[in-house]
Amino acid sequence: FSIQQPLNRKKRHITIYNYDSNGEQELCLQVGDPVHILEKFEGECKHKTGPNKSLFQETIIPADLPLVQELGATLREWAQIWHKLYVANKITLFRSVQQMAYSLIEYRSQIVSGTLPKDDLVELKKKVTAKIDHGNRILGLDLVVRDEAGNMLHPDRTSTVSLFRAHETASRSIDERIQEEKAPYQTLLSSVHTYSLLMNLRNFVCNIGEDSELLMSLYDPDQSEFISENFLADWDSKGMPKEMTKLNNLPALFTDLSSSDLMRQRLFLVCQIIRVGSMELKEGKKQTGGLRRPFGVAVMDITDIAHGTVDDEDKQHFIPFQQIAMETYIRQRQLIMSPLIPSRVIGENEPLTAVFNKVIATREVNHKGQGLFVTLKLLPGDLAQVRKDYPHFVDRNVAIVRKMGFPEIILPGNVRNDIYVTLLQGEFDRGKKKTPKNVEVTISVHDEEGRPVEKAIFPGAGCKGMTEYKSVIYYQVKQPCWNETVKVTIPIEDVCHCHLIMTFRHRSSQDSRDKSEKPFGMAFVRLMRKDGTTLRDGRHDLIVYKADVKKSEDAKVYLTLPATWSEVEEKEKQTGKQFQHSGAIPVTKDSFQITTLTCSTKLTQNVDLLGLLNWRSNSEDLDKILRRLMEVEGGEIVKFLQDTLDALFNIMMETCQKDTYDTLVFDALVFIITLIGDIKFQHFNPVLETYISKHFSATLAYLKLTGVLNYYVGHAEDPSLTEKLFSALKALKYLFRFIVQSRVLYLRFSGNSEDGDDFLNSIRSLFLSFNSLMDRPLDEGVKIKGAILKYLPSIINDVQTVFDPVELSVLLTKFIESIPDLQLVRQKLGCMCKMVESDLFKQPECRNVLLPLVTDQLSGQLDDHSCKPDYEACVQVLSTLLDNLDRKDVGPTRGHIQLIMERLLRRVNRTVISMDRDSPLIVHYLACMTAILKQMDDMHYTHYISTFKTRQDIIDFLMETFIMFKDLMGNVFPADWVIMNMVQMQVFLRAINQYSNVLNMYFLDPAHFELQLWNNYFNLCVAFLTHKTLQLESFSQERRNKILNKYGDMRKTMGFKIRDMWYNLGPHKMKFIPAMVGPILEVTLVPEPELRKATIPIFFDMMQCEHNFNPGRTFQTFENELIMKLDQEVEGGRGDEQYKVLLEKTLLEHCRRHRYLSQSGEELALLLSTLLENLLAYRTITHDESPEHRMSCTVNVLNFYKEKKREDIYIRYLYKLRDLHLDCENYTEAAYTLLLHAELLQWSDKPCAPHLIPRDREHAWTQQELKERLFQEIICYLDKGKVILNYFELILGILILKKQAEFFEKIMHEMRPQPEYFAVGYYGLGFPSFLRNKMFIYRGKEYSFLEDFSLKLLSQFPNAVRMTSTAPPADDICNSPAQYIQCFTVKPVFTVPQHFKEKGVPEQILNYYRTNEVDQFQYSRPFRKGEKDPDNEFATMWIERTTFITAYRFPGILKWFEVKISSVEELSPLENAIEAMEMTNEKLGNLVQQQAFDRSLSINPLSMMLSGIVDPAVMGGFSNYEKAFFTDTYMQNHPDDHDRIEVLKHLIALQIPLLADGIRIHGEKATEQLKPFHNRLVTCFQDLREKVEKHYGVITLPCSLTESKKSRVGSVVMPYILSSTLRRMSNVSTLSSASSGLSSGSASSDGPSCISFQDDRRASVLSRTEDDNRIARKNRKEWSVSKSQVIVERKSDTDEVWPYANTLFIFCLCMMSSVWVQIPQSLKVPF
Repeated sequence: FSIQQPLNRKKRHITIYNYDSNGEQELCLQVGDPVHILEKFEGECKHKTGPNKSLFQETIIPADLPLVQELGATLREWAQIWHKLYVANKITLFRSVQQMAYSLIEYRSQIVSGTLPKDDLVELKKKVTAKIDHGNRILGLDLVVRDEAGNMLHPDRTSTVSLFRAHETASRSIDERIQEEKAPYQTLLSSVHTYSLLMNLRNFVCNIGEDSELLMSLYDPDQSEFISENFLADWDSKGMPKEMTKLNNLPALFTDLSSSDLMRQRLFLVCQIIRVGSMELKEGKKQTGGLRRPFGVAVMDITDIAHGTVDDEDKQHFIPFQQIAMETYIRQRQLIMSPLIPSRVIGENEPLTAVFNKVIATREVNHKGQGLFVTLKLLPGDLAQVRKDYPHFVDRNVAIVRKMGFPEIILPGNVRNDIYVTLLQGEFDRGKKKTPKNVEVTISVHDEEGRPVEKAIFPGAGCKGMTEYKSVIYYQVKQPCWNETVKVTIPIEDVCHCHLIMTFRHRSSQDSRDKSEKPFGMAFVRLMRKDGTTLRDGRHDLIVYKADVKKSEDAKVYLTLPATWSEVEEKEKQTGKQFQHSGAIPVTKDSFQITTLTCSTKLTQNVDLLGLLNWRSNSEDLDKILRRLMEVEGGEIVKFLQDTLDALFNIMMETCQKDTYDTLVFDALVFIITLIGDIKFQHFNPVLETYISKHFSATLAYLKLTGVLNYYVGHAEDPSLTEKLFSALKALKYLFRFIVQSRVLYLRFSGNSEDGDDFLNSIRSLFLSFNSLMDRPLDEGVKIKGAILKYLPSIINDVQTVFDPVELSVLLTKFIESIPDLQLVRQKLGCMCKMVESDLFKQPECRNVLLPLVTDQLSGQLDDHSCKPDYEACVQVLSTLLDNLDRKDVGPTRGHIQLIMERLLRRVNRTVISMDRDSPLIVHYLACMTAILKQMDDMHYTHYISTFKTRQDIIDFLMETFIMFKDLMGNVFPADWVIMNMVQMQVFLRAINQYSNVLNMYFLDPAHFELQLWNNYFNLCVAFLTHKTLQLESFSQERRNKILNKYGDMRKTMGFKIRDMWYNLGPHKMKFIPAMVGPILEVTLVPEPELRKATIPIFFDMMQCEHNFNPGRTFQTFENELIMKLDQEVEGGRGDEQYKVLLEKTLLEHCRRHRYLSQSGEELALLLSTLLENLLAYRTITHDESPEHRMSCTVNVLNFYKEKKREDIYIRYLYKLRDLHLDCENYTEAAYTLLLHAELLQWSDKPCAPHLIPRDREHAWTQQELKERLFQEIICYLDKGKVILNYFELILGILILKKQAEFFEKIMHEMRPQPEYFAVGYYGLGFPSFLRNKMFIYRGKEYSFLEDFSLKLLSQFPNAVRMTSTAPPADDICNSPAQYIQCFTVKPVFTVPQHFKEKGVPEQILNYYRTNEVDQFQYSRPFRKGEKDPDNEFATMWIERTTFITAYRFPGILKWFEVKISSVEELSPLENAIEAMEMTNEKLGNLVQQQAFDRSLSINPLSMMLSGIVDPAVMGGFSNYEKAFFTDTYMQNHPDDHDRIEVLKHLIALQIPLLADGIRIHGEKATEQLKPFHNRLVTCFQDLREKVEKHYGVITLPCSLTESKKSRVGSVVMPYILSSTLRRMSNVSTLSSASSGLSSGSASSDGPSCISFQDDRRASVLSRTEDDNRIARKNRKEWSVSKSQVIVERKSDTDEVWPYANTLFIFCLCMMSSVWVQIPQSLKVPF
């Protein structure tokens, strides 16, 4: 390290001192070296600096914000996982992580820029933490817990319970966020109460030709009501918006929508199009202009968008336009159209509301491409929230469309004063006109003087206010129906002075006439009623007065008249006089109706509320006013909350000398408080709080309120007071807020209280009344009791400010004690929980009173004998209690922790033990247990142990604790709760260390040693040390660093404690062998170097201990256990090469220093090293894609265990090998694998030892039963592998003889491809050790060829190079770090089985032995010696033959075996010629035999072979051999080859009788087309025969190969003839006249040919003596009666399968005569 000075802002520094590194983590720096600091870590560290390199400490403070550091760490961790996802091709998750990472990068850049305002930074911080937590969850990373500000919680500074609750909250929040992403709007609808709908009008396509207005609103067709006011968009005659700046962008926000509005069954967006121009769409200069005429509608169903099932803000929705038709157009259509076709044209005089109702009902619109284009998006939140969360959507240009009504939740400060007026309909007399009038209604607002109020009317959002509003005109309609709504907005203070005026005028289509038209009627309505209330909502039938009277314009005149017919009726009832229609202003016959809706937070329509506010003017009715107040709607009260409360307390104070109204005021106050508690008005709680703290001033209210409350509680048995008391208890919190605030104000005003005792006594009296009430029987007042327990704790924090806290604690204690034990248990515990949460419990003096009560109650509930304890409520109280005690602002807690420890620790432990692990409460109890143990110090542990009375009690406690710890460690909290799991492990570690001291102190001496207790202790320690939450090497680097920085490596601490405790055992160690071998092995396998070095010597100690205590002075028990456990652990993934080296080194060091263990110990060390090498190779290769490699390693391991006679492990690996073979469909090898298991069993009824029974067979078998079952399985696999087996014991022992016959029948008839064999050499140091520089013979699959096999082989080693040479490689290749593969085909060496010698065996069976039961393979490579003879290449053709001998026969337990022996020999050209002739004769003889026995065979193969021999053409036939070997020169040069030359001559002569039979058969089967060819063969054969018999003699065979002896009906003999057999059967004569004709080579047909099988193809020439002839005759005789003859049943049309099986059954009998094996007597079958 060196001191560095800043160079620039990119964290680059310049080194100013030289520094030599002393470790791997340090840099070697020279002066002037630039250093780029990537990251700084917080904490203290030591530096060496300066010329003297003095030491100093420096605290490094990170330059970046903690959130920026967290972002960087998170992105680094995600990047590694992101790469793995890409490799694993998990596209969806990969893209999700990519998007989240890009978002975090963008957020980080915004934070680092430092330009964000504070509020924006706070919001961005929330987004960042939410994104990080979400990403960690879907990636399976650690859950990060944070405080409310988003900062990560530090476990050392946070209580255990708070940490647990933070985990719960964080996990729940992430789950909710994930759920929101799956169904965002469904989640929002359940959690958000107010919504906004953003609508953007992009375009309106319609050819109108005049200006138009688009009025858009939300509509419920089922209720036939508009939900929102209108949004108005003006369009010009050219089809463009009048404000060109809003082209394609006319946004509107429909606000204040509640969830009930959105969840309506149907919801529509409707648009009414109003044409502004002339009466009719026709050209004319005298047309009246500026008239508003209905033109059409457009409707869209937005139910799916409102429900949240559709959300696509970018999608433009097309809303088709439905135009209404002119009356003249309708009449023309009716005349033209056929009467059979109904007209769907809508008339223009139909109201627009009726039009879009029809469109909604029919859903058919003939829009012709005309309509609106809009986008829609649902946004959660009210207007303020939406503006804050979606500023890019909602800006100043967005029109705000309010709901016609209040939102679901009314927020304080939401000032609104809107009056919606809807022109409904009217009926107007036509007067002197012949047709109905074209009525236009004009509405305006006027004051008392008749002056119009400017810009008070708004036809829709998005437009400015207007003084007058003119309605739509319906042409010549007597009863027009408008349904037009406008909003009237005037200042609140002016409402009482204003009224609405509606004037009615007939409009003419001609401009000249229209100017002369005057208003014919007027109507008005007052906005404020005489009683001071606002105009009531609903329908109003207005009186239409004549407007042609001058007085109709005088406000002072018409305001004295009634405005509605309901006023007339009311006045007539009051006066008894009938209303005069001909008054100052005459009344017309016309009628007109409107509806009004007031949405005001300052105006009320309620008379009762207004009466309360003005109570002084009507004090005599105060009793009635107070009672009717509790019937007022809540929305009206909250609008005047402060005024209402002031009025109530003024009544209480101004009537303080009277108790008349105290109860009524109390009930009214309770009603208002209860109202505020409703979810609709919950946001007014702060308003109420503010009123109490700042505006409330009733200093004596506490006397009245406590008096009434005491009266209610004291008379709880009165049924008439039950509901009032219950309501008062629900409002108890705010009642006491008023009481306490009143008392405080009184003390502040008057100083020392004169009636202080009265107030305190009232509180005491109240608690006494509560106690008396709670002590009653359960069935009396259960509802009241529950309410007291629920709401009483809410007053504690307020009461303690005016009441002695300790006395209050005593009162609360007595209150809880007054409740019977078995009554209201959950409510009582809930009450205590709130008491613990109160500020009272933070005071040590009060805690001294309350804590014993709480612990006693919890102890009683959690007692083992408790009846139905409420675990949920108990853990809530306990967790709150522990959380409050683990704070720094609560004073000393040591004594309180001790009390909890004494009374509750054992209870909690037993509760956890008895609780189901799936219970949701177990995590809470575990958190509480952890909190108790964490807050206990060393003295607490010592004291707790001292509280046990007997040693057995300590044993019981420790036993249950050890078992419980082991069961709970890391298995209860979710895996991603890393901090909580680490805190739990840290606390458990400390507790285990404390309990280990107890073991050493009480249970180490021989008199009190407890084996089971120590066993449990060691098992717990091992389970702790090996637990997955502590295995740091399996974590990412980021997570590992975090854990090490906060907790260190707890495994080392525990490992050292295990070592110390083991050595403390002394003479007791032998009691733990072999039980502790496995656990200690688990400890040593943990990949922590220091831990391994500390614990591996325990193995030597165990060896030494067993050696000393064992009479035989061995440690066999330890060795066997260690081998077995080591196998299990390494297979489970533990152990590595470093462990193998360290184990061997450590054991050797200790054993070599020991006097008696030097030799045996060293042997064990080397044995373990070898075992580990095999096991590690096996484990490594198990993840290899190549099954062959896995099989090889498995065989290595099972061979090791076979040598060590560990049959249990050996059998386990056998079945693993079998499963590998079955996965690859290597059925033959699977059978041979099972055969190894069967060989371990005997044919006896002895029960199988447990280790002999495989794990998948739980049945208790005898050895015979298991062996039979294994044989059945073996034969099944062999059948699938199409291979027979030279183990007749299997067949005879399982399937007896008929089953064996079936087996051979399959062999005879089924086609069985012969496998190819390949030699494979792995050369180079790049291969695994089990392959390196070794040669293997592979058995290929069916139809497997060299190229296919080579490609498969090279795919397993893509970096390997295939060698082109088959010669052994040089040393440089073997020692190369690369990989070289040599692969070529080899031929198996056929060996006739011993039991088939001297017997006739079918060809199919012999073919099996050509490629099976073989362990020798040959590879022949031709080469030349000497100069090549151009006339005869055979003379110099030599063969280099390499023979490979494998370790095992094929097939076997593997499809490959290693070559153990290889040899090379050279064959001379003569020997090569002899082999070629032998193969030709053998092939010819058997081909002739097949053609003779089966006339249905094709003659083509025989034709080709005969032609190739008798007419060799280019190849020259055996004449080449004559030229090469039968010359005098050759004989002189090779005198040793005389015998071989005679053999070759004999083989040439032997062809003649075979050819004779072949040509005879060919002639019999030749067709007319083949006759010329056959004649050619006969001619050539005669020449060849004369030549051969002349030079080499005449060969006769003992019998004809082509004639068969009928041994039974339908049976013929079909032997297979080897070339050596032909030579031995032949007789040689020098007389050429010994035979004549083509049949001269035939012998007598008195029996079949005798066929003996010989192994050696190079047998010497048979003697031509009479002895040989005699032997031949003897053989012929034996053959005719031999038991081993092979009989094949010819299958006729009526024959069944079994006759053939019976013949094979005879063959089996023949086999038994020579190969009889010992089988159980029960399996033998009489023959």
